[in-house]
Amino acid sequence: MKKQYDILIIGSGIGGLVSALVLAKEGLKVCVLEKNNQYGGNLQTFSRDKLIFDTGVHYLGGLSEGQNLHQYFKHLGIIQDLNLEKMDEIGFDKITFENDEIEYPHSQGYDNFVKQLSNIFPDERENLISYVNEIQNVCNQFPRYNLVGDGKYDEDVLYINAKDFIASITSNKKLQAVLSGSNFLYAGSAKTPLYVHALTVNSYIQSAYKCTNGGSQISKLLIKQLRNYGAEVYKHSEVSDMIFDDEQILKSVKTKNGKEYFAKKFISNIEIKTTLDLIGKEHFKKSFTKRIDELESISSCFSVYIVLKPKTFKHFNFNYYHCKNEENIWNQSDYSEENWPESYMLSATASKQNPEFAESLTILSYMNYDEVKQWENTFNTVAEGHERGKNYDNFKTEKAEKLISEIEKKFPELRSQIKAVHTSSPLSYRDYIGGYKGNMYGYTKDSSNPMKTIFSPKTKVSNLFLTGQSVNMHGILGCTIGAFNTCSEILGKELIDERLTQVLNQADEK
Repeated sequence: MKKQYDILIIGSGIGGLVSALVLAKEGLKVCVLEKNNQYGGNLQTFSRDKLIFDTGVHYLGGLSEGQNLHQYFKHLGIIQDLNLEKMDEIGFDKITFENDEIEYPHSQGYDNFVKQLSNIFPDERENLISYVNEIQNVCNQFPRYNLVGDGKYDEDVLYINAKDFIASITSNKKLQAVLSGSNFLYAGSAKTPLYVHALTVNSYIQSAYKCTNGGSQISKLLIKQLRNYGAEVYKHSEVSDMIFDDEQILKSVKTKNGKEYFAKKFISNIEIKTTLDLIGKEHFKKSFTKRIDELESISSCFSVYIVLKPKTFKHFNFNYYHCKNEENIWNQSDYSEENWPESYMLSATASKQNPEFAESLTILSYMNYDEVKQWENTFNTVAEGHERGKNYDNFKTEKAEKLISEIEKKFPELRSQIKAVHTSSPLSYRDYIGGYKGNMYGYTKDSSNPMKTIFSPKTKVSNLFLTGQSVNMHGILGCTIGAFNTCSEILGKELIDERLTQVLNQADEK
């Protein structure tokens, strides 16, 4: 007998898993199909030298009690089981520049954020207060940011440019660079809208946490909950074909391993360009497919994962965002091969046995897909392994050396403390996470045309819905909010509002 589901979800990134769980909690029969060996998209972790490294989730914001991500995770039934470590409250991020000894902190708590930067910029206190107030105002324009709202926001807020806004707050060039300093979190450029900056940094200013033992615990907890509600979740199940009936209603999908899954409704949590190719562009208006084709992919990155010798490198409980030249803070992904890396993010993981020391370091820097284009016809994952060849290995080794040399300027003893070095390139992100050209956060958002990258979860195919970072906002919070918006289209906004209001009321009662 063929199996029939109420909802079939393609892809198990956080958008897909959250959508699946919201729907399963309402009694729907749900199935999730994942092509890889591991669930979770950007939540995936991997092990090297018996240590856990994160693929994409290096820290989370908004997870203290009463804050938005905490409340979303509470509704999903996973918050109480997360292993979290709060980051340094004085500075969860430190912004640094070449030839400048000062480490500029981004601090937890709005008053603390203002206080710590006012210590360095005493004349800027009022401007810093204006900055944190306006960031909150922008976030409050988005109804699901606070779980429940009237469903509408002032579209004018989408057209405000982040770089221009920060320049309007202060004329101090150094402070402008400091406030923009963590824009690697959303691949900030001169085009970036303020709402992208605000929705990203505000959560971390509220609270910043690391996932002890890696971000994959989030996907594992979501899947455990899904199974509690009777959902079925399958990996090694790459969808290769989508089948329509005579009335052009989507009726089933086929996987590469020959299985067919039938459902009443479908949610695609995979890349939007891949979704269109899979379904067939003939099912959509030409204006829509043209809009998708013209999307500009955000840059990818190159990552170096360093395994440290025991008890050699002092642990730090924050992230470094380093930019060589503060004037380039809004175009760090525009580099030449000679001056790469223009910037990097550096984070550390504490040793379990000796927490005052770090057991590993992760270094991330922008890398354009063109640098690895010559190997783009190779594919390599745990589930489907293929070597890319000696030239590729040499390329990665050379890039790792350059990045480590940059870190040595801050930590001169680093080379003697390294036990092993591992790397990943844009091709790794493409193969494991499915991002178009390995992009980190979907597509470039432009304050002069913000609606181009905001898509309705509901498509012209009557029973197909979209979710995930290429549809709207990226990140754990962005994709979680996006999943609730997708589920609103299926279950009705009123029901979702009712469920989330119950969560808010529980918080109020405490």
